[in-house]
Amino acid sequence: MDLLTWLIVGLIAGVLASLVMGGTGYGLIGDIIIGIVGAFVGGWLFTKLGVSSPFGGLAGVIFVAFIGAVVLLFILRLIRRSTTKA
Repeated sequence: MDLLTWLIVGLIAGVLASLVMGGTGYGLIGDIIIGIVGAFVGGWLFTKLGVSSPFGGLAGVIFVAFIGAVVLLFILRLIRRSTTKA
């Protein structure tokens, strides 16, 4: 995948994950970063679970990145919540 594809996948996955998690997002750059890191988290998670994406091609990449971004946002919110209570 080229750089533009990574940016588009990251943006779509980051925005969708922010919406699903009930947030307003982290801005354009933040959502792209969340989506790209989410793609790595999702790829690792899917590999460890031994499952594959139900979609092929770019839709499958976006789906895996979206799942990874949701997991990443969940972990980030847990960390933020635990540090603000202390």
